[in-house]
Amino acid sequence: MAGEFHIPHHEYEITAIRAQGAGGQNINKVSNAVHLRYDVRASSLADDHKERLMALSDHRITRDGVIVIKAQQHRSLELNREDAIRRLHELVQSVAVAPRSRRATRPTFASRVRRLEGKTQRSQVKALRGKVNDH
Repeated sequence: MAGEFHIPHHEYEITAIRAQGAGGQNINKVSNAVHLRYDVRASSLADDHKERLMALSDHRITRDGVIVIKAQQHRSLELNREDAIRRLHELVQSVAVAPRSRRATRPTFASRVRRLEGKTQRSQVKALRGKVNDH
């Protein structure tokens, strides 16, 4: 299931809003930014996908498990809608593959020897920092 998958249109809600920032005379008349809301818990994703999405520390995911994406990059409403959907797909795709579990390994003999040699050298440097005796 690591390949491409499709999010049905009825699972996310897109709302047209007014974009922030400068826009000239057109800014007060046209709603060309987009809010996309996607409820992770109510979605048709597999349970492990949902868990990994909810575990992400992403500011776009609310405590209730709703992904909120705001797209206002383009001047066109349609381009902003496509951008929001693309970003939703990228976010869901980022957790599609489960991370590999780490297997514990032991340090090699050579790495242990290097570590001990470094410690010995460091202790010799520090030993030379003592008081100087005039005999």
